[in-house]
Amino acid sequence: MKKALILATLMVLPLYLWATPITRKQDIDDFLKTTTYVVLDDNAMTEWNFKIQEAVEKFWAITPYKFITRKEFDTLKNDMDKSFLVRLQFRWPKDKIKATYNFMCLVLGAAVDKPTDMPEICSIPLGYESANQMSWGYKLAGFLRFIQAHVRRLQENPSLISSDPLDFYNKNIRAIGDHEIWVVRTDLAPDIRSLEQLRKNYSGVIRVVKPEDIEKAINEKNEHVIYLHKVGPESSNLQARVYKVLLGAGDDNIYYFDYHMMSKSNGDGLLKKDLKRMSR
Repeated sequence: MKKALILATLMVLPLYLWATPITRKQDIDDFLKTTTYVVLDDNAMTEWNFKIQEAVEKFWAITPYKFITRKEFDTLKNDMDKSFLVRLQFRWPKDKIKATYNFMCLVLGAAVDKPTDMPEICSIPLGYESANQMSWGYKLAGFLRFIQAHVRRLQENPSLISSDPLDFYNKNIRAIGDHEIWVVRTDLAPDIRSLEQLRKNYSGVIRVVKPEDIEKAINEKNEHVIYLHKVGPESSNLQARVYKVLLGAGDDNIYYFDYHMMSKSNGDGLLKKDLKRMSR
């Protein structure tokens, strides 16, 4: 993706190069004048279709919106007066790890051949291609709200457009202790899945919950909750990166980001060192 903002660019770059967007203030201004077309999967029964329609109808407020099919997207994507919220698959061409990711992308219409070349406003990695949609579907409302909150921050403070967004969001790590961290057990590395290990390695409040608990906290805008979004290879044998992001269920902020390469000593999930870093 040419201009992957915020969470997208971090997927291939070291932390200090997490976001190197070419997004312009004009792109933000243009987006705010558009109608956003939410692209549904051809298969009506996907988790994406169920959850994104529900989330958009409840929380999308930054532009007018319409739901369209993939076929309609192929026809309309070149219209510069439109924006699109679409799920795209992407493989980083220079990445040694041949992994394919699913992204939730907010893009502007443009006269380009490939959807991945469309000007991006914001993109969020949902998971590896092999991951079950159920592993991220319950968080879509939170991602949707974060995208809108991020756009508003850029609109209100255009200097953020040309800076590293991590410098802005990583300051929030100091406020993690003021919240409860909610995680799904399978998003933790195997060696810290016990309550004993969690309490031993993290000094604040961390709760192991069900996906529906996190979904409820997001829908209720629970200001006390920060939830984990983990992007990892899941049950595949891919020795790939594991990305960990903490987002606020109430304020739609990022509180923490890190990634590691999966190995025998570093499993597919939040690690002990993550907990210790958040305890500082």
